[in-house]
Amino acid sequence: MTGSDITVKLDDRARLMSAILAATRYPDMAQERRPHGTHAHARNTRKHVNGLRNHPAVSALNALLDQRAPLEALFTLAMVLRFPECGIERPPRWMPPGWNEQIRDFYQAADLATFWANEASDWDKALTDAQKAFASVRFKPFLESFIGDIGERFFILPNISYPTDHELCLRLGGDLVCVIPPRLAWGESPPWPYDEDPAHLYRSALMQIGRSLVMNYLRIHADRIGEVAQQPLPIGDQFQSMYPTWQEQFSNLFVAGAVAIYLEDHLNKTEADAYVMLERKVRGLTILPGMISVLRRYLEEKAAGRYQSLIDFLPVFPRQLKVANRIVAL
Repeated sequence: MTGSDITVKLDDRARLMSAILAATRYPDMAQERRPHGTHAHARNTRKHVNGLRNHPAVSALNALLDQRAPLEALFTLAMVLRFPECGIERPPRWMPPGWNEQIRDFYQAADLATFWANEASDWDKALTDAQKAFASVRFKPFLESFIGDIGERFFILPNISYPTDHELCLRLGGDLVCVIPPRLAWGESPPWPYDEDPAHLYRSALMQIGRSLVMNYLRIHADRIGEVAQQPLPIGDQFQSMYPTWQEQFSNLFVAGAVAIYLEDHLNKTEADAYVMLERKVRGLTILPGMISVLRRYLEEKAAGRYQSLIDFLPVFPRQLKVANRIVAL
């Protein structure tokens, strides 16, 4: 089957939340965590909204950030607003009273419609480049080989505003929406254009989509993984501190291994090897080669009829991972 199962588009609601984020303390906090160059549009956005740093919508967002509200929750809220009036049917309990009205006022006060029109060439290039990259990409057959039928639709929103240094995955009903910035370059250099690094798009989207799907898959089959989850996985302290629960550990191990397999089989081995090296360095995933070996073995045994789905394989997974890890370490 040809064609892509991924829709790439822009959404003004996500751009609106990005613009408010640009007026908060968040950009400076992100730079303190990880100094990096940003897209020219992100810098222009900060300048454009600089005079609105004390706007009620910005103050409310700063307060939410101080409370460690996840960016995923903030962008999910934006994506359920009726644009441009910013009405909302069922506001979440954590939403500050009247925040949607403040967001609408920010949109009008910043005259974002005109600003985005003036910056349209940057957004058009990001959209076109990302659409070309995903023109023939199909994630569902690959992921279904592990977890069975997938009913969700996949959307990618290229993001040249904020956040500039990491991806988001939003679950909106039956849709999975990934907000993906371009890949960071070295030091203060601007990020790579989307068309120069399609592997970044595949890697980012598959990690976000795969993690969401597998976490949901484990929740659906919670009654069958209780005993399995009592078996500790052979992971390092760094990875365990990042992902404290068994479900988080497995989901992140799975997507790391699945991404490496996808890159090797659908792009090239060089990109897969570079990804594995980065994961081992950044997240301490020295176990990743073993994980890749285990997942490939699972696919072979599933094709031979031994397993119907990943849930049938999980009881032997921890033991196989330990064995594979010892073998690849030799």
